[in-house]
Amino acid sequence: MFNIISRPPMYDQEAVQPMRDELIAVGFEELLTPAEVEKALKVNDNKTILVVINSVCGCAAGSARPGVSLALQNKVIPDKLYTVFAGQERDAVDKIRQMIGNYPPSSPSVALFKNGSLLFFMPRFEIEGRSPEEIAEFLKEIFNENCTSKGPSISAEQLAQVISAKQCGSKIPLFKG
Repeated sequence: MFNIISRPPMYDQEAVQPMRDELIAVGFEELLTPAEVEKALKVNDNKTILVVINSVCGCAAGSARPGVSLALQNKVIPDKLYTVFAGQERDAVDKIRQMIGNYPPSSPSVALFKNGSLLFFMPRFEIEGRSPEEIAEFLKEIFNENCTSKGPSISAEQLAQVISAKQCGSKIPLFKG
């Protein structure tokens, strides 16, 4: 769910929950603290780890989340799936961004890690203006080159039941504490 132990979230938690649920439904686990981020990503087990920095923006709703979900229907997918939410668990997002390295902060975005190192990064500007299908095809190529785990993350029938949260960030109520 959400973490309000550190810096407060920017948006109302109930309003963003459907955006979280969309990725959880296809197999993602949320990382809510910097310690959880480190524990999940700073491992040397030769496993690939996909991280989505989720967001309330329109390109997250219209392209990023649906595109990633479609990509996870591939026959080869990352071993582990994690997500953090920009503007919500801000310290966890900062930790991921620190591990991503020499890229400006970007949400939504998609990163692939292995053994604690970044293999691939798709920033927001590479998401904007692309359809979910275009993003999925691009990510499938990345998965085929770098991953070995058997896909899909969920069945096609289950994916058809996933409800896409298509709200624009400007319509999301702010967190009132």
